[in-house]
Amino acid sequence: MSLSTVVAAASGTGIPRVELGDAVETFIDWMTTTFDIVFDQIKTVLVGAYDALDLVLSAPPFWIVAVVLAALAFFAHGWKLATVALAGFVVIAAVNQWENAMDTLSLVLLASTIALVIGIPLGIWAARNDNVSKTLRPILDFMQTMPAFVYLIPTVVIFRTGVVPGIVATIVFALAPGVRFTELGIRQVDKEVVEAGHAFGATQGRILRQIQLPLAMPTIMAGINQVIMLSLSMVVISGLVGARGLGGDVVAALARVDIALGFEAGIAVVILAIFLDRVTSALAAKSPVSKALAIASA
Repeated sequence: MSLSTVVAAASGTGIPRVELGDAVETFIDWMTTTFDIVFDQIKTVLVGAYDALDLVLSAPPFWIVAVVLAALAFFAHGWKLATVALAGFVVIAAVNQWENAMDTLSLVLLASTIALVIGIPLGIWAARNDNVSKTLRPILDFMQTMPAFVYLIPTVVIFRTGVVPGIVATIVFALAPGVRFTELGIRQVDKEVVEAGHAFGATQGRILRQIQLPLAMPTIMAGINQVIMLSLSMVVISGLVGARGLGGDVVAALARVDIALGFEAGIAVVILAIFLDRVTSALAAKSPVSKALAIASA
């Protein structure tokens, strides 16, 4: 009896086992060994950026940061959202989760910014090149359907535990909507408007900057909203690998079956999610194109 027959019989399906997981593990081990210096540099940069952002949010007294964030909510959607946001931040401080919430907000802002810096140019490229779009589509499908926990495994192998694997896993997990919504927004721009730009002698760069991106902005802002919300969900999961913030308390509460701690950390996550969602949605509605569409539909 041949070896493949023995393996197939052992699997119980009649199909020889493919060592796909072992191949991926070998590849990750090779990457970790070969690019160790590069990963160390990436880790240093990410830790530095995170510490600087966390210092800005955590060092000032609670009420100063809360008022500044409420002012941002006021600018985005008026006094009602500002009042609700300020009340939410008071609740977070009252349950002694303010420092953890600022750690989490720092992670979300840093990971979302990097994901958008990578995702929006890729979306523009995909919108302007069908071959790039066809190549990216299955990759994005894979990234969006892979369970979130799986992203933590290779990042822990490469960067060890702490805040960095959480940031890297969050960037990968939240990247896809930024690419998809940017491509969708640009492709939805009326072709006659773009042709008019060509007819007046505008270059490709001017057409992109002055026609396609402004008209696509409501869709791109919806993608930014999705990136931020996915980042928040992944940052909480990153508590499993030692990332600071509310995720750490959620994991600790789960390990100790501490309902009180779990609820307090959970309600802080909900308040942050509502704040980020409402502010980014309101900023999207303030774009000139969104205002024009709202007036036209009224």
